[in-house]
Amino acid sequence: MSQEFDIIVFGASGFTGRLVAEYLAATYPTGVRWAMGGRSLEKLAQVRDEIGAPKDTPLVVCDSDDAASLKDMVTSTKVVLTTVGPYQLYGNGLVAACAEHGTDYVDLCGEPAWMRKMIDAHEAAAKASGARIVFS
Repeated sequence: MSQEFDIIVFGASGFTGRLVAEYLAATYPTGVRWAMGGRSLEKLAQVRDEIGAPKDTPLVVCDSDDAASLKDMVTSTKVVLTTVGPYQLYGNGLVAACAEHGTDYVDLCGEPAWMRKMIDAHEAAAKASGARIVFS
């Protein structure tokens, strides 16, 4: 399956997600198909404009509590880079969706007990689908 994006920055309207999006916009003006993801289209558009990203930078609306929107997001990209935490509250569904659908996942988690729980719950599915789940 061909994905629309190489990377979606999920949580792009938050503090850390904004920094990641700003870096991508400045460093990869072409060549990397990336999008900004989050719960609010309005906030994503505001951040896109404030960081100087091109007006045509795609915005993906997704809620970590909505399994259907998570599936739509993860199946549209090769990698989800998430800054939506705390992960033990907001990350379970995203890891599950990535593992199930073969989408690579990376975060900036500092929650080792949660990481272990996710490995135990989703390692087999991730191996079967080819997803790489990276807790950083």
